[in-house]
Amino acid sequence: MDCLFCKIVAGEIPAEIVHTTERTVAFRDLNAQAPTHVLIVPKDHYANAAELAAGDPVASAELVTTAAAVATAEGYDDYRLVFNTGAGAGQSVFHTHLHLLAGRPFGWPPG
Repeated sequence: MDCLFCKIVAGEIPAEIVHTTERTVAFRDLNAQAPTHVLIVPKDHYANAAELAAGDPVASAELVTTAAAVATAEGYDDYRLVFNTGAGAGQSVFHTHLHLLAGRPFGWPPG
C-alpha cells in the first residue's frame, strides 16, 4: 500500500511522534495550523472516520482518548478536534486521521 500515514506508522517515514497506544500513533502535523497541531491515526488503515467507526469502533474511540491525552500532556484543557472526510471536505491523505489543534483561539463556524 502506498499510504503516507501507513509508512509513518511502520517507521518507514520519519515523523515527530508524540504518543502511541496499542491502536494509535500521534505525530506533529508538518503544516501546523495552531501552536499545537497533532494528527492522531489508527495503526490499521481505514480511509476515513466513518469507515474506521464501522470497522473498528474501539480504535475510533481511542483516537479521541489519545487526543485528550496529548492535549493534557501539552498543557491544554481547551482544544479542537477535526475529522475531514472526503476530498471535498479537505481530506488529502486517505487514511483516517484526527486533527488536534490547540494554543490559539478558534472561531465558529470553522473555515
